[in-house]
Amino acid sequence: MAVAGPSGPVMSREDVDRALARLDAEHEAVETSLLALQDHSGRRLLEGAELTGLTKERWAETDAAISALWTHFEAYTAALEDARTLRARRRWPTQTELTRLTELLRGDGVTVTGAAVPDAARSLTGPARLTEQLSLDELLRRMNGWYDRTMETVAAADSVWSALPARIDLLAAETQRVRSLAHSVGVRPGTHPSGDELEHLAGELTALRAQSVSDPLAFWQAQPPPGRPDTARYDQAGRRLEDIRREVEAVLHVRDDAEHRLKRLRDVMSRADRTLTEARAARVEVLSKILASDVPAVSGPASALHEQLAGAEEFARTAQWHRLSPLLDSLEGHADDELLRARDSLTAVTAPLAVRAELRGRLDAYRAKVARLRMAEDPVLMERYDQARRLLWSAPCDLAAAERAVQRYQQAVADLGTPRTPSDRRGPG
Repeated sequence: MAVAGPSGPVMSREDVDRALARLDAEHEAVETSLLALQDHSGRRLLEGAELTGLTKERWAETDAAISALWTHFEAYTAALEDARTLRARRRWPTQTELTRLTELLRGDGVTVTGAAVPDAARSLTGPARLTEQLSLDELLRRMNGWYDRTMETVAAADSVWSALPARIDLLAAETQRVRSLAHSVGVRPGTHPSGDELEHLAGELTALRAQSVSDPLAFWQAQPPPGRPDTARYDQAGRRLEDIRREVEAVLHVRDDAEHRLKRLRDVMSRADRTLTEARAARVEVLSKILASDVPAVSGPASALHEQLAGAEEFARTAQWHRLSPLLDSLEGHADDELLRARDSLTAVTAPLAVRAELRGRLDAYRAKVARLRMAEDPVLMERYDQARRLLWSAPCDLAAAERAVQRYQQAVADLGTPRTPSDRRGPG
């Protein structure tokens, strides 16, 4: 049975050698990890950055933990070196040496200063101690815990710095491109909602980048593990920019299509004006040539539409495309309606002339029929034809009387063109 010491049974020579081999391997792993932490890009950036908010608080704790890690590692190294030196004295250590080695390797033989312990690692129920006595295993567990928390902070900050600022820069550059395009089509702050939105977005991106640099941990989403940068605000800004870009492209389309649409509008309204002018002239002709009292009046040109067209041309001249688009949409429908109204007015005014022309054509057609039937010299037909012709070619023309005269002529032609029976030829009684 091994002799009992202050740290339990005294270790044998073989136990000591195995413990030293294990601790040497752990010491090398710890040293490698600490050197990697020292060279970590995230740690260097945190050390030299002007930090704010959550990152500033977390870095103060992490920086203290890094200092404590090195202090504890030095104590760990010194204790392990003492144990190596003691073991190297002789091949077969004495019982006294084995007791001392047991105390160094298993007991609370490592002295560390309490000032080097971060606040989060100190006891919550007692005051901070000036020194602590720890075992090598306790020291290693404490360093592992600090290292893990330190690496979480450093890696999270480095991940955010690697992901967000560069992406924000690209989005800001795209915002500037869209803003230049917007200014070229008149989408500017104070004149168009999208111009105001672009200015707000550019300012928000500047503030977002500054915050992502000074407080990267505010953009770290730890859940679910292993965590990732929180890009919600960046993604929202990207969607807003896409909406603005579509609006600017719509305005750009209006600009490119504006001259064609304005030309068509001018043509439609010019045709409407000419049609109304023709209708007014036709009304004067109808009133002088047709005996009628129900000829509709003809209105003048649509002055409101002409004023709106002038406003649209001014918008095009001053590159106010965002105002031009809805005005053109409204004007196109109203201009087409105005042309239809003018055509309807011309049709209504010239209806009596059309009726007279139809009656004249009908009279001439029956006159030709009479000639084919060789009845042109019939006195009844001649009388009725002359009466209808005088009415249709006189001014003003009484359309009602002329239509009755044409109908009488038609009836006379029909009567003469119908074959008679023998009783008809014998006459009455």
